[in-house]
Amino acid sequence: MVLYHASSQIVEFPEVRKTRYTKDFSWGFYCTNNYEQAVRWANRGKGEPVINYYEYESNSALSILTFEKMTDEWLDFIARCRSGKTHSYDVVEGPMADDTVWNFVNDFLAGKITRKQFWVLAEFKYPTHQISFHTLSGLDCLKFERSEIVYDRKRKG
Repeated sequence: MVLYHASSQIVEFPEVRKTRYTKDFSWGFYCTNNYEQAVRWANRGKGEPVINYYEYESNSALSILTFEKMTDEWLDFIARCRSGKTHSYDVVEGPMADDTVWNFVNDFLAGKITRKQFWVLAEFKYPTHQISFHTLSGLDCLKFERSEIVYDRKRKG
């Protein structure tokens, strides 16, 4: 399977880096199987929008958590990770809490909306995909293929 990583640079050797803020599935190296989503990600920041291509071969010996869709378990996992908790999975895959969905997650965590209200608000968001690698064993499933600079024509036009 081909995966894409959006960046402002070529990433031939992926790394897991601890940063100031956690992401949906905690600290990790994030990719997607959705090319258009990768182009949007790459065009968000400064610098050249680089799409890195990787061949991904899953390893059944690894600890892999997969969320097929947004569920209560997915919401609880993201809430834990975004609050700074870590986990022991090598790879985690599932939908992405984009900025709008993340606002709903924050409201849910703050008690401003109920779980039921969260699902009503999140129901009509188009599906996204992310897969994150959290260990060296997980990263070993990726083989760098190439990279290219891709501008988002929708944003530039």
